[in-house]
Amino acid sequence: MREILVCFAVKEEATQFKQKAHSIPGVKILLTGIGRRNAETASKAALARQKPSFVFTCGFAGGLNPELTSGAVVCSAESDVQSVVASAGAKPARFHCSERIVTTAAQKRELYQSTGADAVEMESQFIRAVCCEHNIPSATVRVILDTADEDLPLDFNQLMNSRQEMSYARLALALLKTPTTIPALLRLQRQSQAAGHRLAQILGSCVLGVTEFPDGRARV
Repeated sequence: MREILVCFAVKEEATQFKQKAHSIPGVKILLTGIGRRNAETASKAALARQKPSFVFTCGFAGGLNPELTSGAVVCSAESDVQSVVASAGAKPARFHCSERIVTTAAQKRELYQSTGADAVEMESQFIRAVCCEHNIPSATVRVILDTADEDLPLDFNQLMNSRQEMSYARLALALLKTPTTIPALLRLQRQSQAAGHRLAQILGSCVLGVTEFPDGRARV
């Protein structure tokens, strides 16, 4: 059976796609954790255990290009794989892989000007580099959560522990200190649910498209 590995940083990004993945034979989901160190460690371990036909690296992204709206699905791939993901409804884009969560519109404007990237995230570049080392084709498919002109309600970098995991104790303390951020956090949660639904729809089509290659491997 052809195996497709689909990587997400955290379960919140993967939840809605998991419901679709049950109906697609050969799909495995990997939660890598946030950031370079976690992404490299998890993907290296996964590819040491198995060699899938293709790897997708997916999840939420922040918009840098002002034209991208929340819920827009963007992608980066090569050759005929690009046509597969584009025909599924993903828009070709350039990604910047950041070491930190980009939390303000001002930071996004600066990144857009300095890098020319359309979207920012934290794992895909490193996962795809590991895939390249193993000669496994890959693609990035992500959904815009927060747009270029949006500030996030909190600086989530301050809420992470040393393993780049969310500390819910720190989150609770931050909310106690600034309860006015709660409505904005609730809006972000609703936004993430809608974005996750849109990503699941398009990613499901992307995965099915890749499995249709005659030899089970996309040519990149």
